[in-house]
Parts: sequence; structure tokens; C-alpha cells
Amino acid sequence: MASTPETDDTFGNPVIAGFHPDPSVCRVGEDYYLACSSFEYFPGVPLFHSRDLVHWTQIGNALERPSQLRLPPDSAASGGLYAPTLRHHDGRFWLIVTNVSGDGNLLFTATDAAGPWSDPVRLPGVRGIDPDLAWDDDGTCWCTVAGVSQVRIDPYTGETLGEPRRLWSGTPGAKAPEAPHLYHIGDYWYLLIAEGGTERCHGVSIARGRTPQGPFEACPANPILTHRGTDHPIQNTGHGDLVQGPDGSWWMVFLGVRPHGGSPGWHVLGRETFLAPVIWVDDWPVVGAVTPLMSAPPWPLQEPLVAPVREDFELGELAPGWISPRSRPEEHCTTKERAGWLSLRARGHSLDDPEVIFVGRRQQHPTCRARTLVDPAEGRGGLAVRLDEQHHYEIEAAPGEVRVIARIGPLRSVVATHPVSGGPVVLRIETAATRQVHDARQGPDTVHLGVQDTDGTFVELARLDGRYLSTEVAGGFTGRVIGVYASAGTVHFDWFDYEPGED
Repeated sequence: MASTPETDDTFGNPVIAGFHPDPSVCRVGEDYYLACSSFEYFPGVPLFHSRDLVHWTQIGNALERPSQLRLPPDSAASGGLYAPTLRHHDGRFWLIVTNVSGDGNLLFTATDAAGPWSDPVRLPGVRGIDPDLAWDDDGTCWCTVAGVSQVRIDPYTGETLGEPRRLWSGTPGAKAPEAPHLYHIGDYWYLLIAEGGTERCHGVSIARGRTPQGPFEACPANPILTHRGTDHPIQNTGHGDLVQGPDGSWWMVFLGVRPHGGSPGWHVLGRETFLAPVIWVDDWPVVGAVTPLMSAPPWPLQEPLVAPVREDFELGELAPGWISPRSRPEEHCTTKERAGWLSLRARGHSLDDPEVIFVGRRQQHPTCRARTLVDPAEGRGGLAVRLDEQHHYEIEAAPGEVRVIARIGPLRSVVATHPVSGGPVVLRIETAATRQVHDARQGPDTVHLGVQDTDGTFVELARLDGRYLSTEVAGGFTGRVIGVYASAGTVHFDWFDYEPGED
């Protein structure tokens, strides 16, 4: 039976940890479904299912075929897919999203949120990012985009019906009115937007009108959600979406970050998905407290919000949490070449190359450990923490040697080398979040890279400052991804594991 959190102190945040920004949610009966942005990564738009809004399971990715998602090799990091809206209407799921790397706004449908999803319906007449879908009582489909403007569309053909018109663009003087969502609740149509930019001034504001076209009046309490100017451990809160539970309660999912270290604070996991309760006062939504994860949740289900991961590559396909920059051609990434191993055939010469063959999972904890057993007899490759092509740390194995490489902006350095015997070797990366700040310049975490001996002893080869793999340094909209790669020849990986630590 579906449920909802009872009060704002019965669960901890984030509810989906790691690089899972721009959440959009809908409910079908007793089931909740949620989609997030995926930017330059393939497959695109991760999809989650929950029965209580707190415990989420990834059930797939909406865009998992090249016919659905084209990301050219030269597309920029933090390009690709922006801000999906997920809705259920007329017996099917609808997902609308912007591919800023070439295809513009696209619309997909499915009868099951787990897929398969259709090939895209293109929307050339819809101009603007962050598209939203809402249906009027007479079946009219409204598409609203950042800015904020709106146009009627035929969602089956992608045709625009009439000219776009400006709506309400948020607080005067606030930049970047975006992420619009339109809802018909009670006697009003509500227009929810994000504004202030997706950094520390991010927030959520709302207006209401009697029709989906307005005119809209602003809520006198705007912004209804923001942590700007506070010392709350969760910052950059914004880009929200509303959902009603089967018991009549209301909730908001939204993005936020968890900065660590000194000034200005660095977030390394990307923008994550958070949850807060909503009540209605005088026909306006009031957002409740955002409870951080460090408050031990007395939740009936006691499993961790993110469990350890162990992948032995014994199945024919990778689990949906595995992602790759821009594409993942089967001839370069397969579990069928060597039974029980993942085989990667190099395409780019290093992680600096946009066409590198890299397969990873989002880092979801400030403190964690990742390991892999690699056989480099036929090539060169290893284990890496990636933010983009210009910001990554890796430990790379070749026959007889491993080396630690750091790429920080225009600088690339081999930090350490270490001889190893022939045969497979266990590579290991650990991140340790900053617990206490003793210096305002102290970074958010430390990244430890090394090898593991046969007796389990960790031989640390390098200890690097984690701030250089943060959005505050690198820019962009993504978070860290930890995974394996090939930079020459063919490299085989027997297993991969990821384990959270205590922050």
C-alpha cells in the first residue's frame, strides 16, 4: 500500500543522493514516479519508482537507444538533456525534455514508466528550455517553458497551435525564471517556477490564476522555498515539482546541494533530489522544513537510502545506474567478450578525450570507497573519479605498472607511479569528507588513490584535494561519477564495488 511521510521529521534528505537534479514527479494510483536531468550522459533521463516518496528505486532510463538520444562527440560537458517533466495523462506517461546539444525539445511516451519509451516527437515550434506539460479540462495541452512563455501543442504530432505568449516571469529583478510547472488545483491554476539562478540564490516561487493562460498573481510569501543567506547544510534549493499523496497530503521534490569545507563551500556530488512537506494556507502552498540526512530518521524501513553496490558483470546488460559520456557503443563496451567480465575497448586516448570509453556510477556519498579488479594485459585503463574532461582523477593500470593521473583545468600531471606484478590488480579510490573546518580555505574532501594488496592492505599512492572536482571550481551542472575506463587497447574488469562511509 502506498504511503507518505507523516511529518517533516520522519525522514532524512536527500531522498535520491548524488547527481540527480531537476526532479519531476507524478503519481499513478499508489505509485510515484520521478525523472531527473542527465546532461551529457547516456543513457538519458533516469527514472525512479517509490511507494512512499522517501525510498526510491531506479527502474530504468527513458532514453536508452541512439534513435532517442543524439549527443555528438563534440557536445560540451553539461550539455545534453535538461530538465525533464514527467506526467501521466490519458492512460500513458509523457516525458518532455530539452536536448541543448542539437535536437531541441523532445516528447516521449510510454505505457509503463519502466519502458520501453517511444522514439521522440520533435517540437520545433517550442522555443526555450525546461518544458512543462499540462492538460486543460477540455483536453488542450499547454507547453510552458523557461522565460516564462506558453503555447498550445498537439502532443501526438509536436505541432504548435497558435503563437507563444508571455506569462508571469517571477519576482521583478530576479534572474533566470525557469523550470515552470503548471497545475490545476482546486479553484486555481498555479504556475510554479525556479528563479535566482541554480547557485546559492536559487529558490522556488509561485503564482496563481483562474485559467491556464492567466493572468497570474504572485504569492505574497515568495519565494516559497529558498535557503539563500542561511547556514542551512542544504543549499541551492530550487527547481521544485508538486505531487499529492493518496491520503490528500502535498509534497514538493526539488534540487539542492550539500557543500563541504571552508569558504565558499564546495559541492562535489552535484545537485541532488530532496523532499519537503507542503500545506495550503489561503489557497497558497507553504513548504515545510527540509530535514537533512544527519537527523537519524525514525522511518519504519531502516535500510540505507543508498545501499552498497557490487557488480560482477555476470548479466548480459549493465544495470540502469551505469552511465557513459555521450554514447556507449556495444563494440566498445560489452560483458559478452569474456564471461563474467566487463570488457572496454579504447576509443579516446585518455579521460581528456570526449570520446573516451568510460562507464561509471554517480558518487552518492561525501565519504565512500570504490574498487575494481582490472586485467590490463591487453591495454591500459583503470578507475576514475570524473567531473568532466578537464577535471578528473584516476589510477591507471598497464602491464607491470600503475600510475595516478590528475587533470585540473589546463594542467595534467602524473602524480605517482608504482610497479605491480603481472596479472590483474585491485585499484581503489576513497573519498573522505571534511569533518571540521580549521581553515577557511580547507577543501570539501580528500581523494585517496592506490592499489589493494592480496591481503586487503591499501597502498596509498596519492592524496588529492577534492575541491578541484567540484562545480564551484569546474563550473557546469553535473556531479562526480566514479567508474572504469580504457585508454589503450582492451581492458577487462572482473568486478566493481562501491561502499558508503560515515560522514
